[in-house]
Amino acid sequence: MKIKVKDFDLKSTITSGACFRYIEEIDGSFTNILKDRVINIKQYNDELIVTSSKEDNLENIIKNYFDLNRDYNIINQQLINNDKEMINIIPKCKGYKILNQDSFEMCISYIISQNNNVKRISKSINDISEKYGEKVIFNNKVYHLFPTYESIKNISIEELRSFKVGFRAEYIRDFLDKYETLKDISKLNTKEALNELMKVKGIGLKVSSCILLFGYKRLDTFPIDTWVKKSISDLYNIKNDQKTIEKFAENTYKEYSGLAIQYLFHSKRNID
Repeated sequence: MKIKVKDFDLKSTITSGACFRYIEEIDGSFTNILKDRVINIKQYNDELIVTSSKEDNLENIIKNYFDLNRDYNIINQQLINNDKEMINIIPKCKGYKILNQDSFEMCISYIISQNNNVKRISKSINDISEKYGEKVIFNNKVYHLFPTYESIKNISIEELRSFKVGFRAEYIRDFLDKYETLKDISKLNTKEALNELMKVKGIGLKVSSCILLFGYKRLDTFPIDTWVKKSISDLYNIKNDQKTIEKFAENTYKEYSGLAIQYLFHSKRNID
């Protein structure tokens, strides 16, 4: 399938650090494991070439996953109007989009991500998927979708530890125990959703913000870590303090705070 795109950079979007289940192939394409299928995708200028293990509704799935239905130019102009520094930052991030990933997978993935590196995070996620996820044959290779709640709801802490998640096993178990009460989190406003997620053992503000940003399309959530605090503090000459940075982001970037923070992160860490 061919899909026309505008102002989209496939590589920078996939490799931004928010996606843990992709393979960059030798031909420059990417194989991604989505919620219900495996895709291979390559960009040629303003065209995407996509093949998939499942063709149903493929174009809509791709456009939703890569957030291609949202007009980022309108958002970018609003960010520039609110913060003149964005005139220099946004062009460095041309074509970058926020991935819309499966919320259940994001919850567990970002619990695993705490004090961890991408290689180990991906291995743990893939190992759990290999044991409990649906097997998919695509391009003569075997892949496994991320497991459903039903397939792992009774998994023990001991078995979780066998997937090298360490102390996070208890956090995942607590999340699964509370999952039935979290299923309707998309109906809550962002502040309420953050508070609900933080009722899970081991989920703090940063992890809950990542979950909402990449799993629930909440562009008003902004994960703040040490790097983000230092970057914003240095750039805007404000106090390097969690509450100060939070207030600055809320007042300056408003409903697009999450995207603005990703732009800052992307422009500084990946390009400069």
